[in-house]
Amino acid sequence: MADGQLQITVLGSGTSSGVPTLGCNCRVCHSADPRDRRLRPSILIQWEGRNILIDTTPDFRQQALRENIERIDAILYTHAHADHILGLDDLRPFNYKQQASIPIYGSEETLGNIQNVFRYVFENHNPKAAVPKVDVHVLNGSCVDLFGLPVQPVRLKHGKGVTNGYRFGPAAYLTDHSEIPQDTLDRLHGLDLLFLDALRHRPHPTHSTVAQSLETVAVLKPKRAFFTHISHDLPHAETEASLPENVRLSYDGLRLEVAAPK
Repeated sequence: MADGQLQITVLGSGTSSGVPTLGCNCRVCHSADPRDRRLRPSILIQWEGRNILIDTTPDFRQQALRENIERIDAILYTHAHADHILGLDDLRPFNYKQQASIPIYGSEETLGNIQNVFRYVFENHNPKAAVPKVDVHVLNGSCVDLFGLPVQPVRLKHGKGVTNGYRFGPAAYLTDHSEIPQDTLDRLHGLDLLFLDALRHRPHPTHSTVAQSLETVAVLKPKRAFFTHISHDLPHAETEASLPENVRLSYDGLRLEVAAPK
């Protein structure tokens, strides 16, 4: 990674059930194209020797082993659905190695739900207990400084619920959304790199479609856009061939670089 660069690694590009989907015999689930094998959605941001994770999926252990992740310095949570939080217990080896708690960030609702799901973590007051050690930081919509990297949480509509997207310098990661409010769009101009939820072509009550995300790209005009949270409805090569040149599908293991914020 070049000096003064942010490196972003796609740990998972799939939907909540992953691809291949259990019990499915469709052509994408049986595809020989490795880009059609999609773990649950997450990215890793590497900055000035620090590793910032967005979400801990049920596949986090596998993702960390694949990418040889040796430390986690902070975690940003988008929301508390199972496919975004259930890998939290796999933070324990990082606690042991780093001899420190790991700061986690999210909305009050998201962190409250995580504390409820992982009650054994947050209600255990034995410092020697073999549970993840995390420090909770509630985001109130203001920009947060992570090791000198400004991170701006942005609110998204996810059906009847709400999720956080994140802008970090010239890049932004927006997963799990069915609508992007205008005040959030106003914060997302001038991007080099934009990740967008694009589940499939058919409408979905809680996720953006390919057509809807293409409309968002047309409004925001990022230099590059990558769709993520992709279902088995979208074969990688065939779908990419139908997209504009500056819009691609994410795939597991994809690495991208953007200039660091000034």
